[in-house]
Amino acid sequence: CRPQPLPTPRWQKIFKSRLVGLAVAYGNTVFVVLIVILILLLLGGQPQGPAHPPSCSLLRRLVTLISQQAVLGASSEAFRKQAEGASQAARRYMEDNDALRKVPRGG
Repeated sequence: CRPQPLPTPRWQKIFKSRLVGLAVAYGNTVFVVLIVILILLLLGGQPQGPAHPPSCSLLRRLVTLISQQAVLGASSEAFRKQAEGASQAARRYMEDNDALRKVPRGG
């Protein structure tokens, strides 16, 4: 009987997932943003009467801006990875071109 390979632990699959990688990459930013939102919610939760209704719209605008920043951050990361891939491909093509130029032409 052959020994069976040990199953990969679940936590290893979880920590290697793309979602956890993004959470680690943006963890500090997300933490600061959440703290700011919580502080604003606590400050905005005080009964202020009809004299201060703009605080709700300010909070809405802040949340909108934060979500837009998150989308832009993710797209800039995707563009960066795409540019790195294109750069690596161009480097390989240049190396292949140099290698082909060194090959003697027979005729």
